This record gives sequence, C-alpha cells and structure tokens, in this order.
Amino acid sequence: MVNNKRIRIRSKRLSDARDDYAWQTDPELAELDAAEALDMTYQQYLSEYTFDLCYPNITRHEFSVDTLDGKHIGNCVYYNVDKTESKAEVGIMIGNREYWNQGYGVEVIHTLLEYIFKKSSLERVFLTTLKWNIRAQKCFKKCGFKECGELVRDKHNFLLMALHRQEWELGYSNLDAIDSTSASKS
Repeated sequence: MVNNKRIRIRSKRLSDARDDYAWQTDPELAELDAAEALDMTYQQYLSEYTFDLCYPNITRHEFSVDTLDGKHIGNCVYYNVDKTESKAEVGIMIGNREYWNQGYGVEVIHTLLEYIFKKSSLERVFLTTLKWNIRAQKCFKKCGFKECGELVRDKHNFLLMALHRQEWELGYSNLDAIDSTSASKS
C-alpha cells in the first residue's frame, strides 16, 4: 500500500492473525498499551479476526507493517475518526522485538501520517501514550507531535499529544527542502 525506506504499510490479511495473536497475548506488549494481555484461545481470536476483516469498522483503519522483504513486524491504526471535528486518533505497535530501538517506529508514524494527510481531509491527529513510556514519547516528538494535555484513565496516567495538518505540511516541506539542499551539495 505505502512504502518508505525500510517498511511497507499494507491492509491487514488473515495471514497476520498468528502474529497479532502472539503480540496481543504478550503481557509486556499489553502493558505498553495500558491493556490486559488477551485471554482467549487462538480459535476464538481467529473467528473474531476473520469477522473484522470481512466487516471493517468505518471509523477504524488498521494496517500491518512489513519490512520491505515482507516480514510482518507490527501494526498501525487510525481510529475514532470524527469527520465533524476533522480528527482521528493514531496508534502503533512494533510487536517484533528484533525491530525495537532502530527507528522503525518513527518511520511507521511518518508513513502513516503521510497516508492520512494525503488520502483524507482530516485536519488533526492525536494520540495518548503512557506517561512513563519515554521511548514512545521521543518517537512521537520526532514525528512532530506536541504535548497538549494529560489524562487519567483506568488508573493509568497518559500524555496527550497532537499534530495538525498544517504543522505536518510545514515540517514535511522543510524535510523536502533539506533533502534537496543536501542532494545538491553531493
């Protein structure tokens, strides 16, 4: 669907179910999402997964993240799409730990933002991240998100972050200018 330097964001497939189940039943990954690890059999999960693929929610757009050689390493999503307020929430998970701390999260967020802002008329995207998850916050800040508040939900403290289309366009234009400047110096 959309390629970047090292990753591809594509539509979810039934073949993703095994990885997604493993990641959603992993307590450490669930903790990073302020959730409980999934507690159901793979067959139950597969049944729900199949249904969701056949009948997608119009306010939730889920994607798989692959390396360019086709290895499924995570997922990203934009959801709670509110066309009246022209906003949506974004989320990301690099489930395969071999790809942690290598900049893949930043690349996935950049690619997802490019997709959202080029394919929709949304004006703002936002996210919540656990206040103690400094690694995620650094990733989101590198992608242009700015802190805009705090939230306590289910005994978890979250940091709210947002990015407006205009800010993204200015940052994206600046990146293009930097790239063309460095290319002309080579």
